[in-house]
Amino acid sequence: MRHFDHIDTALRKHLFFRHPRGFDRHDDPAVLAVALGATLYTPAIRPRLADDVAKAAARGVTSLVVCLEDAVADADLPAAEANAVAQLRLLHERGGPAPLLFVRVRAPEQVGDLVERLGDAAALLTGFVLPKFTGASGGPFLDAVAAAADRTGLRLLAMPVIESREAVHTETRADLLREVALLLAKHRERILAVRIGATDMSSAYGLRRPPDLTIYDIGPVAGVIADVVNVLGRADGTGHVVTGPVWEYFSAGERMFKPQLRQTPFEAQQAVPLRSRLIGTDLDGLIREVHLDKANGLTGKTVIHPSHVAAVHALSVVTHEEYCDAADILGVAGGGAMASSYANKMNEAKPHRAWAERLMLRAHVFGVAAEDVTFVELLEAAGAR
Repeated sequence: MRHFDHIDTALRKHLFFRHPRGFDRHDDPAVLAVALGATLYTPAIRPRLADDVAKAAARGVTSLVVCLEDAVADADLPAAEANAVAQLRLLHERGGPAPLLFVRVRAPEQVGDLVERLGDAAALLTGFVLPKFTGASGGPFLDAVAAAADRTGLRLLAMPVIESREAVHTETRADLLREVALLLAKHRERILAVRIGATDMSSAYGLRRPPDLTIYDIGPVAGVIADVVNVLGRADGTGHVVTGPVWEYFSAGERMFKPQLRQTPFEAQQAVPLRSRLIGTDLDGLIREVHLDKANGLTGKTVIHPSHVAAVHALSVVTHEEYCDAADILGVAGGGAMASSYANKMNEAKPHRAWAERLMLRAHVFGVAAEDVTFVELLEAAGAR
């Protein structure tokens, strides 16, 4: 699969200075972690799940989680498991393109049970999402994934979710994150990315962010995110890709604050109707939050509606200016400072190197925009609506 493959070839040639590279579920986990992009969650109980997955792939979705945890009522769990197995087996029989597929389980024993029930269709899975992950609960989950992989010969990766009360509360957070870091280090080859469960974090305080605010405006949760990145997202070789928390809105209600998208960039691209559609579906808030995710060290995002995917992926494309800066930085040995190619900033070879290396990995899977192409053009081409 390849990002933006669902748009016209001629348009892709116009949009990109360097085109996105293809990838599949067998690639290096370091590549896949960045390639996840907007990870779409869907309840396992959906009766036409196989069709939904195929449609999502056609709309540019490259990673999808079939959820058996919070998205499914307790009483519906047996039916949801049976449906997930039947639908994934149907998807496997049909063949054709599919996103990177994961199952979010509730308990460790579900991992082996589902893999066994899927049979040959288990080959569709890239791995499992592990909820409420702590130093104590995480070990059995990771052991279950490892056992299923050993039994089947499949490479199954894990994405733990930091969302427990112990992670949220100040008095237990530091110890929990240290324990999780040690546990993940022991299973490093199996950890694809660390996900952040902002909904559960907010629940610990009885909070829910409105659509015209970002998660970074919710102080108690923003503090947790900062600490997760501090401990688990370091750029010293010990860290992991940490993904952005879920954006849970897809229709507009009454707004209290002004839209968060300036009109000028859309006027310049003659795309004012696109701006109106984004604002009308609260996607201006998503776009603002993705910018803040990137600034705070997060990569990709959890989403719950296909209309979110284009915005996340358009904002994941490396700009021509960013690419030039990164290439200049990585082209220097021994340190030093230099003016940027765009003559608007200073690049320092040593302190900016880790940033440049991460950016080049994102450029590998999402591409580099052509010099005069803005995110507005990428967004419109990717199909935001």
